[in-house]
Amino acid sequence: MIELVIGTYGFICWLVFKRFKLIPTNAYTVCTAILIGVAFLGVMAILLLKYHPASSDGRLYTVTTPIVPQVGGRVVAVPVAANVPLRQGDVLFEIDAAPYQYEVDRLAAALAAANTNLSQLEKRLAGAKAASDRARADVLASESAYDRQARQQLEQARASAAQVKSQLSLARKDYARYKDLVEKGTIPRQKFEQVTQQVEQLDAQQRQAESVIAQAEEAIKGGGASLQATRDQLRQAEAQEEEIRVQLESESGGVNPEVQQAIAELNMKRWQLDQTTVRAPSDGYVTQLTLRPGQMTTTLPLAPVMVFVHQERPALVATFPQNVIADLVPGLQAELAFKAYPGRVFSATVSHVLPATAEGQITASGQLRTATAATAPGRIPVVFEYGADIEALGLPGGAQATVAIYTEHLHALAFLRMIVLRIKSWENYLFLP
Repeated sequence: MIELVIGTYGFICWLVFKRFKLIPTNAYTVCTAILIGVAFLGVMAILLLKYHPASSDGRLYTVTTPIVPQVGGRVVAVPVAANVPLRQGDVLFEIDAAPYQYEVDRLAAALAAANTNLSQLEKRLAGAKAASDRARADVLASESAYDRQARQQLEQARASAAQVKSQLSLARKDYARYKDLVEKGTIPRQKFEQVTQQVEQLDAQQRQAESVIAQAEEAIKGGGASLQATRDQLRQAEAQEEEIRVQLESESGGVNPEVQQAIAELNMKRWQLDQTTVRAPSDGYVTQLTLRPGQMTTTLPLAPVMVFVHQERPALVATFPQNVIADLVPGLQAELAFKAYPGRVFSATVSHVLPATAEGQITASGQLRTATAATAPGRIPVVFEYGADIEALGLPGGAQATVAIYTEHLHALAFLRMIVLRIKSWENYLFLP
């Protein structure tokens, strides 16, 4: 840019002083022309850099994933080729699976052995439940038979008691009448004593009948010896069933802790066995492939074995000084010139300004952070949207470009920036081998 302005101004001075001799050449006019040129150059440079900034560090960035296997071992196969498109799930390489298969077989046998105790408890519980069901059926049968006999005895006792009660009522009436007659001297005392004795006998019979009724009712409630024995057998069977069930459920919800541990270890080993085949995380390709069969892999994150490039549109990013960011808004027109295509200029638009920089981040640590020096303010990254013409170029990630942004201020200077950008584009033909 400076060369262009100086050359243009020098050409104008040559026309004024030499060609047309509009102004005489002397020390005063020459110094004045130089000062005017320097001032004009400075103002133009400041306005141009402020309102139509340019950056020479524009670059295409691609997202990559370092491939680190989940298990370690010796590589036995690498079926992929570098820079060949892959689909998600395609095999990248395979690790020797024999050690992991041995572990899976060993744990499967251990799981079968651990399941033996659980199977025995389940069989014992099934037997105890069958015994409880049989005892419960015996109790129901015994209760039915005993209930009929006890109720018959109770009805007989109640009928006998009612008969004695009727006889006692009549005897008491005779007692009252004979007592009256004895006091009047109408009947002999011996007759009265006979009636008194009869009342006492009937009263004793009534108490005995009531006792028999109470015993019969109590027998209905409690049951006989045979029924009690059957109930005892039921209680024993239910207690045994509950004991086995509690023992079974106490083993972590019906599963032996040893079984749980064996299942967890077996699942882990099966997962590790599956991880011996490393697959593509998404559509893309592997670049700079150096992995070969026979090499050893580890699970250390800092030791990836290959780099996978995702099949995504590269992001075009350029950084600009902080004093021009206030005027950069989404949608502004931009132009760029790739070093890979000298003499060509492509169009783009501002997508957004990244909200953070490395100089502005702070992370948790055990030490206090020192202040960022004022001499390192940090340039702000700006992301651009580009069209199909740039995408069709098939440029690799890292391709560099000079990017110019045209703001809404001082549109006349935009023409100068366009000229400067095109000069830069033609300068890309000149390079050192």
